[in-house]
Amino acid sequence: MVDAVLADWRTAPIDDQHKALFAFIEKMNRASNRLTADDLAEARAAGWSDEALYDAITVCALFNFYNKWIDATGVSDMPAAAYEMSGERLGMRGYAASGESGDRAEE
Repeated sequence: MVDAVLADWRTAPIDDQHKALFAFIEKMNRASNRLTADDLAEARAAGWSDEALYDAITVCALFNFYNKWIDATGVSDMPAAAYEMSGERLGMRGYAASGESGDRAEE
């Protein structure tokens, strides 16, 4: 399914709710200065909350920032095997080890 979405989310075997999100995000990535209240209303009508849309916007904006920063500074990409290992680790353990509070101020 991931390959189908990456190839073309419009024809991928995903539900209409996710297609609406991808349409919103595509417009955000290509022409964020042209997003309108109607675009938000369409995404909301498909079942997305303001919080979910905020999260999607934030993730896309951060990836855009990171990609431009990496391109401009010459930081090299990880090899494919490293991504596979990272994906397996995240799938098994998540982003934080069990028992971690995430609050480094306590250390």
